[in-house]
Amino acid sequence: MEKENSGSFNYTGRSFSKLSVNDDSSAFSDCNSDRSGEFQTASSQNRLLLLACAAENPDDLIRQLVSDLESCSIDEQKQAAMEIRLLAKNKPEDRLKIAKAGAIKPLISLISSSDSQLQEYGVTAILNLSLCDENKELIASSGAIKPLVRALRTGTSTAKENSACALLRLSQMEENKVAIGRSGAIPLLVNLLETGAFRGKKDAATALYSLCSAKENKIRAVQAGIMKPLVELMADFGSNMVDKSAFVLSLLITVPEAKTAVVEEAGIPVLVEIIEVGSQRQKEIAVSILLQICEDNLVFRAMVAREGAIPALVALTQSGTNRAKQKVSLILNFRLFKTSCLLLLLQLTWHACFGNQCRFVGYLFEGGDIDRSSTATEIQ
Repeated sequence: MEKENSGSFNYTGRSFSKLSVNDDSSAFSDCNSDRSGEFQTASSQNRLLLLACAAENPDDLIRQLVSDLESCSIDEQKQAAMEIRLLAKNKPEDRLKIAKAGAIKPLISLISSSDSQLQEYGVTAILNLSLCDENKELIASSGAIKPLVRALRTGTSTAKENSACALLRLSQMEENKVAIGRSGAIPLLVNLLETGAFRGKKDAATALYSLCSAKENKIRAVQAGIMKPLVELMADFGSNMVDKSAFVLSLLITVPEAKTAVVEEAGIPVLVEIIEVGSQRQKEIAVSILLQICEDNLVFRAMVAREGAIPALVALTQSGTNRAKQKVSLILNFRLFKTSCLLLLLQLTWHACFGNQCRFVGYLFEGGDIDRSSTATEIQ
C-alpha cells in the first residue's frame, strides 16, 4: 500500500480518489454515539483507504472482515471490529449488508471478551449496526442484551456509554423493553446517570426514558435509587441536564413509589425553583410533575404550598405556555390550594388598594418594631 499523491490512493492494486470521512457523531443516534476514539489522527489515511475499497468492492471487503472476527488472533479480531465499526458509522448503506454477512453473532461474542479494548470495539460496532432499524431485531434475537448489560457493568467508560446507547436502540422495539429491564440494566444505567461523565449521564438518561415507558421498569428505576441523581441534576442549572432529568421524572411520577421517593429526596423545593426561574419548557415539565404529586395527597399539597409555590403558579397562569396554564389550573383547583389562592388574592388586592398602609398595619399585627416617624412620613 502506498500513497500515490494528495488526491488519490493505491490500494490492492487499484487507484481511488480521496474521500471525506463523516466525523459528525451527532448524525448517528439519539446518544451522539461512536465517539470512541478507536482511530488516532495518524491513521486517517488508512480510514480513507478502507472507505475507498468499500466503495469499490464492499461485499468482498465485508466478507473478509466478518471472517477475521473469528480469527484466532486477537489483533486481527480487533482490526476487523474496528473496520466494521468504521464502515457502519460512515456508510449507512453497508449496515444491513454487514449484518446479513453474519457479523452480528461474532461481534456479540467479542462483547464478552476479557480484553477490555476488544470488548469496547465489539460494543461500538454493534451500536453502529443497530442504527439500521432492520438490524435491531436480529441483534436482540442473537443474544446481545445480556452481553451489553455486562459491558455496562465492567467495561471502559466508552464501552459503558456505547452500551447504554445500544440498549436504547434495542429498547425502541417494545418487546425488548421488559427483557432489558429484567436483564439488570436499570440499576447500572442509574449508576451511570449518577457517576458518569456528561456524555454518560446524557446517554443513561435517554436510555432510561425509553425503558421506563414500561411500568415494571419504572418501579425498578425507583428501587435502584434514581430519584437522588434526578433531583440533583434538576437542581443544577449548569449541568445541561435539567430538561432530560425532568422528562425522565415526568415519566416515572405516574407510579406511587416515585411520588414518595421524589418527596423524600427533597424534590419539591427543586420543582418549585424550576417553576420560578426555569425556561418555559422546564416550567411546563415541572408543573406537570407537581400535578401528579399533588393528586389525592393532602400532605404533599401542603408541602408544595409551604415551599411558596402558589405565587409562582399564579404567575404562570399569565406567562406560561398553554399546556402549563392548563396544568396550573388543575393544581389550583385542588382543595387547600383554592384557599391559599384566595388568601393570596386578598393580599394582592390589599396591597393594590392601600399601598404602604399595608406595611404599617402588617407591622402592627405582627408586633414588630418600626420607626413610626419614618413610616408616618411614608404614608402621608
